[in-house]
Amino acid sequence: SEHNCQGWLEGYVLTGRHGLFATYEAFAMVSASMSVQHTKWLEAARGLRWREPVPSLNVLLTSTAWRNDHNGFSHQGPGLIDTMISMSGSVVRVYLPPDANCLLSVADHCFRSRDYVNLIVIDKQPELQYLDIDAAREHCARGASIWQWASNAGSGEPDVVMACAGDVPALETLAATDLLRQYVPTLRVRVVNVVDLMTLFPPDEHPHGLSDAFFVDLFTADKDVIFAFHGYARALHQLLHGRPDDQRFHVHGFVEQGTTTTPFDMVVLNKMSRYHLVEEALSRMKVQPPGATDLLAYCTKMLERHYTYVREHLEDMPEVRDWKWNG
Repeated sequence: SEHNCQGWLEGYVLTGRHGLFATYEAFAMVSASMSVQHTKWLEAARGLRWREPVPSLNVLLTSTAWRNDHNGFSHQGPGLIDTMISMSGSVVRVYLPPDANCLLSVADHCFRSRDYVNLIVIDKQPELQYLDIDAAREHCARGASIWQWASNAGSGEPDVVMACAGDVPALETLAATDLLRQYVPTLRVRVVNVVDLMTLFPPDEHPHGLSDAFFVDLFTADKDVIFAFHGYARALHQLLHGRPDDQRFHVHGFVEQGTTTTPFDMVVLNKMSRYHLVEEALSRMKVQPPGATDLLAYCTKMLERHYTYVREHLEDMPEVRDWKWNG
């Protein structure tokens, strides 16, 4: 059915009309070769002066790897991101909106665009809302920005950068930052969210790629970056290769661990939970700041409690299930 749905949409947009193909993230790989072929066709068509621009092919990936409460391991696979970022930068775009308002802004842009294959990734489950619509538009126009409201480093250099791309990664990054700010208030933390994945490419490889100067403005020149990523870590490393000191990016993403389980258990299994992100951040400090020992002990205790709790109650702990940003 994925082949049929994508084929219908391809024909539809070639008539000058606009559309969207919404599919399960893992099942989008069934028609991945069609996405590749459409990308190649658009790239070749740009060299033909008689070929008019056509509305973009918009693909929405939902029922993602991180939320399969009733489906299992077979439904968990963010591989279409890997496939599409290998295609020509003149045609492909990949967006990971962190909340509903950012999704609205991204979708508005994609529906108006021509001659692209736009991949949008966000789950269909209820999500926390972080930005109002005006802030979301500004953030999405930039493609990536510092979330000052979640950071405590001010305009100065941070001790560590907590970065994220994707809805669940944004949630876990903010929850990790909340813990760092509570337990280790002297630690200067900067939060960076990436909504347009292609901004991470060097500018000579993709037209959306940030200049090195802007890249350093976001991620600093030499500080460790703890990066929670929606997809496979290797895909993000592919984008970051060649950036200043790219070895300082420590990526937590999907590592092929999963089953039919709770949302938080999925991030624990793949070591992308708030507690794993906190442990990673503190492990990169040359000198442990005051409060770090207590926070590490808390993270260990909560991971142990989580293991028992989800197997007894078949749902996540209240501290996780009901968490909201209160910074």
